[in-house]
Amino acid sequence: MKKLNKSELKEFLDEKAAFYEQPKFIETDPVQIPHLFSKKEDIEISGFLTATISWGNRKSILKNAHRLIHILGNSPYDFIMSHSEANLEKFEGFVHRTFNSLDLSYFIIALKEIYTHYGDMESFYAQFSEEEDFQNAIHHFKKEFFSLPHLTRTEKHISDPHKNSAAKRINMFLRWMIRDAKAGVDLGIWKSLSPAQLSCPLDVHSGNVARKLGLLKRKQNDGKALAELDRKLRALDSNDPVKYDYALFGLGVFEKF
Repeated sequence: MKKLNKSELKEFLDEKAAFYEQPKFIETDPVQIPHLFSKKEDIEISGFLTATISWGNRKSILKNAHRLIHILGNSPYDFIMSHSEANLEKFEGFVHRTFNSLDLSYFIIALKEIYTHYGDMESFYAQFSEEEDFQNAIHHFKKEFFSLPHLTRTEKHISDPHKNSAAKRINMFLRWMIRDAKAGVDLGIWKSLSPAQLSCPLDVHSGNVARKLGLLKRKQNDGKALAELDRKLRALDSNDPVKYDYALFGLGVFEKF
C-alpha cells in the first residue's frame, strides 16, 4: 500500500471505521455482554467485569464472560449490592487465564464500595471531566478500587497509566460507556463525559496496523505509544478520535492488514 497523505489517510480510516462499526461487530466481540442489559448499573458492571477478562482467545473470553454473568444471577448490580460472604463461594472454580475466583471476589467487594460511595461508576470518572483524557482518572480509579484489604496479585488486573501502561482493557470499557450508541455497538450511557477524551484501546492488532499506516513509531504498545497514537487520531477527528479503533482493529483482525 502506498504512503497516504493526511487527507487520504483520514478518508481511508473513516471508511473502514464506518464499515466495522456495525451491529454485526457485536456477534464476535465482548461488547455483546453489556448489551444484554438495560439498567445503567448492570451495563456498567457487566461491561467492567467483561473488559477485565478481555484478553486471550475471543471465544474463551465470551464463554467466561457469559458464565460470570450467570453466576451473578443475571443481575450484576443487585448481586453486588446485596451479596454476603456465602454468595462469594459461588465463584469457586471460576478462572479466566490468571483471573481467578479470589480476584473476582475482591472485585465484587470493591465494586460495592464504589457504588456505595459514588452511586455509579460514571460519577467517579466525572471528577476528571476537565482533563484532556482519562489516563489520570484510570490511575485514581485503580487507587480507589484497591483501597480495601486485598491480595497483591489482584492488582495486576487493572492497569495503571502512571506506570506507562496502555491500559487497553479499561480504555475499551470507557469507549463502550461513553461513545455514542447510534451505530449500535458502543452503549453511550455516560452522558456527562466526552468521547473527545477517550484513548484508543491499544493492542497488538491496532498497534501493528497503526505502525504500517505511519500513525505510530514507538515499537512497544505502552503508555508512551498510546499518547503518540492519541495525538495522531485526535488530529484526524478531535471530537471522536476513538472511532478509528474500529478501523485499526478491523484491518488487523479481519483483513490481516
